[in-house]
Parts: sequence; structure tokens; C-alpha cells
Amino acid sequence: MFQGASSLSLDAKGRLSVPARHRAVLAGTAASQVTITRHPHGCLLMYPRPQWEQFRERIAAMPIDKHWLKRLFLGNAMDVDMDATGRVLISPELRAAAGIARDVLLLGMGSYFELWDKATHDAKEAEALAALGPQAFGDLSF
Repeated sequence: MFQGASSLSLDAKGRLSVPARHRAVLAGTAASQVTITRHPHGCLLMYPRPQWEQFRERIAAMPIDKHWLKRLFLGNAMDVDMDATGRVLISPELRAAAGIARDVLLLGMGSYFELWDKATHDAKEAEALAALGPQAFGDLSF
């Protein structure tokens, strides 16, 4: 289970250093293999390979009228191996699609990660929080 946010920077070659707390889990459960693809909300998704294979099957089974979603998720998917120092290469195409240059935010989302351009994430988060009202939390108590 992945959770939490990590502010990171890509190196000059577009590599992301996966936080140490996630490396062992990825090594043990996914043989250090991940798949990275686009998300319609402007970020990238990074799945450990076994979770990606399950997600890929669900996407592939979508009806024909969802063809653009198939193109978005499957057509942009890149299989990547984490290197010995815990880095993954984010392709130039995927970086451009998500507007990622250097500063990023890696969010653990349970069985996968979201990778955001830091400024884009901060702006979208502020917009979402401003739009929330008390009813958004329903019966959730703190």
C-alpha cells in the first residue's frame, strides 16, 4: 500500500529517484518493474507491474465507445525497470504530456502512484479545496 507525498526533482536525464520507503516494496512485489502512463487529469500514473497488468486488462475490456481512454492509458504506457540506485526514467513524451520539467510531487495512491508537475498539482489542489464545501465530507468525522 503506497501512501504519502514526496516532493522530488527529476535529474537532467529525466530520471526520478523513487523514495527509499517505496523501493523495497517495488523490489519485492514487482521485481523493480513499473509501468508509467498518462492520466486524463494531467498527471502520470506509475503502477507496479502486477497492478498494471490488472488495470491493463480492465482497460482493454472497455467497450468500443471508450476507445480514447484506451488510447490514453494503453497507447502511452511505458514499461520501466528501476535501476540499481532506485531511479526510473520518465520518457520525454510522458514528461511533455504532463507538463513535467523538474520539480514533481509523487503521491502514493494505494496500489499505484500519481506523478505531478509540482506547480500544476498545487494549483489544482487549491482549486479543488476552494470548491469543496462542508457537504463534501459527508459523515466523515475527524
